[in-house]
Amino acid sequence: MTQNPTTRDLSPVTRIPRTGLPPYAVLVGDPARAATVAALLEGAEEVSYHREYRVFRGSWKGLGVTVASHGVGAPGAILLFQELADAGVRTFLRLGTAGSMKPGIGDGDLVIAEAAVRDDGVTRQLLPPEYPAVSAPEAVLALQRAAREAGVPHHRGIVWTRAAFQPGLIPLNAYDGAGLAAIEMELSALLVTASLRGLVAGGVLVVDGANADELVDENASFSTGGYNPYRAVVARGVEHGAVVSLQALRLLSEERRA
Repeated sequence: MTQNPTTRDLSPVTRIPRTGLPPYAVLVGDPARAATVAALLEGAEEVSYHREYRVFRGSWKGLGVTVASHGVGAPGAILLFQELADAGVRTFLRLGTAGSMKPGIGDGDLVIAEAAVRDDGVTRQLLPPEYPAVSAPEAVLALQRAAREAGVPHHRGIVWTRAAFQPGLIPLNAYDGAGLAAIEMELSALLVTASLRGLVAGGVLVVDGANADELVDENASFSTGGYNPYRAVVARGVEHGAVVSLQALRLLSEERRA
């Protein structure tokens, strides 16, 4: 049976091209945010858009960059991570949003993830829970340097990747006293994927909810508790995070060539 060449050249789930993508990538959740980041690139072009998976390529200060969206939640996001790796992407930085879990980390601040708690709902079905989700040290340092150069508020720490967005009946105080910096939904799946495949990965998160008590209170409701990620302070943080992510990729590429 003759196979459609268009279908043959696309990945099966995300429908991204199997070849031709730059090996350095910024990953975001929202397809609209992918377009926002891509607008910062020179010669940006949209190469695919299927379901939540929207992909652009272009260049940042001479470095070829892929920008891709993965949607909400790790089970769907990990499919993009895996198919991007299959397509030749080797360095991944996730630019996401998160709730602050530590005093002093405010709305619009950046959190550079050193590691993540694997409560993502998918990686425990792939390998034992004792396996760590850690950022590549060079990614952490590149993000920190880029944030310092940009002069934007930033912090480093361990984040909690949690599959459920809304609080439920299970108490959310398991990590009280552990010093976690933020809570989000996809990063640990990226870090585990990268570690297993010998890739470089890290993450920088924009705080869109600075009330840690509300975020981890089992009686709170994000739908009625005042959670609002569409404020100007968050939008500015995303702009900062986009520049920091792109510049960090450039720093990583320079280090690799050195």
